[in-house]
Amino acid sequence: MTTPPPWRLWGLLGVGLLIHASFGWLLTLSVDEAHYMLYAYKLDWSYFDHPPMVGWIQWPLVIIGAPDAVIRLIPQLLWLLSCLLARQLALNLYQVVPGWSKAAQREAAGLWAVALILLAPLMHVLAVGLLPDTLLMLLTLSLLWVTLKLAQTPHLLLWVTLGALLGLAGLSKYTAVLPALAIILILLARHGPRLLFTPGPWLALLLACLLVLPVFYWNAKHAWISFAYQLNHGAGGVWQFRRFAAFLGIQLVAYGPLLVLGGFLATRHIVQRKAVLAGSLLLFFFIPFLVTAYLSGGGGSLPHWTGPAWLALVPFAANALAQYWFEAHHALIKAFIRTQAVICLLAFGLLFFVGIPGIGQEHALGKKNPFADLWGWDLAGGKARMWAEKLNTDSISVKNWTLASRMTWYSRPTKVFVLDERFDQFDLWFGDIPAGSDSIFVNWSQMRFDLPTGPGGFEACSLIDQLDITRLGRTVSHFSFYHCRNWGATVVSRASGKTP
Repeated sequence: MTTPPPWRLWGLLGVGLLIHASFGWLLTLSVDEAHYMLYAYKLDWSYFDHPPMVGWIQWPLVIIGAPDAVIRLIPQLLWLLSCLLARQLALNLYQVVPGWSKAAQREAAGLWAVALILLAPLMHVLAVGLLPDTLLMLLTLSLLWVTLKLAQTPHLLLWVTLGALLGLAGLSKYTAVLPALAIILILLARHGPRLLFTPGPWLALLLACLLVLPVFYWNAKHAWISFAYQLNHGAGGVWQFRRFAAFLGIQLVAYGPLLVLGGFLATRHIVQRKAVLAGSLLLFFFIPFLVTAYLSGGGGSLPHWTGPAWLALVPFAANALAQYWFEAHHALIKAFIRTQAVICLLAFGLLFFVGIPGIGQEHALGKKNPFADLWGWDLAGGKARMWAEKLNTDSISVKNWTLASRMTWYSRPTKVFVLDERFDQFDLWFGDIPAGSDSIFVNWSQMRFDLPTGPGGFEACSLIDQLDITRLGRTVSHFSFYHCRNWGATVVSRASGKTP
């Protein structure tokens, strides 16, 4: 690691790409992946729960009918670019941090940046499945790079670049406002209020606002439902410390103790050296992380939301670990590396075997198997569409949107109705199920619901098929298919002959 040869860098990148390509071909789509691919399939200016970029970027491949594994090359490319940009930032931080200027140490830091990303388990999830956070990771690093340059020698082209990046970030995810806040604080602290009397910041703001106009246009046509949803979704419920503590524990496992160690060492070094600019750049990590951590207490955050923040910390952590390695703290760092490698290998193994090997869904440990969520949806969607055509029904129905996203993608162009009271994107796409209609209702063993019969539901549902999803000789889940008739029928009581 002291003088890393070029092949070591490309070796690390190659290992990551091989892992992502393998699982990209092996696994069916996750809940969110399918949802965002439907964004591309049903292209629009924006959507109920997110801005449109995650759909727009997939549209060229979706419109030509590319296989899922080919569409998944998009997040893999974004992961590769993020690794290279994190490495470049790690190489350049010596400009603002005293003590990180030795050439050999800088080269080692570049390699550590890639290694930290490769050893962070959740980074692989974002590299296989395209989420808004995958886009925001690359954009956050790009914003960090531009902000560093603007803090040193601002000029007009950099301001234009900043505006374009902020606009793209705003088209990717609403939480892009957090790195934008970091940028404002950093540049004002660096240049003072006089910065506001120069044209650069206002040009950047104007360009960013122009780029995000599609989001506002769509929301204006839909009663601003996205903003209302995001505010309610982020707020969560009653704040509880146990949720906050659980969030911190999950973050430690998801991104790895080595990155936490590197972040701590980097922060300590920057404070000790009084590197003000470098310390302010750490706001790219601290602002989004602390906001998300606070929201976790109300149940309003998910582990991958902090992915862009952790990636912004990587260049700093990489330099600190390179310095720590030069100071001969090899044993501690190796222990952390082994710990993270074991976490990654366990995760990869559970994905490949779909949970614990030999444990089927009939076992207590297999009844709630999170890894079964990534298997069999293509077969289930095809079978549901086949039954809809065979029984001359024009729709499929499920009880939850997390089931609907995969079912809609794999049974397209058949309509899929979500039979719940929650308003979401599927209501915008398909509306309410028409009264009196029949539908193929699909139940999944890992998220089973009662049949939607009774007053206000279907008159009756009859089982027509079952699909067992097997992996390496054991059943990990199954799908049940029902022919349900006469939605919204009033059920007549046999005893009294009256409606209940």
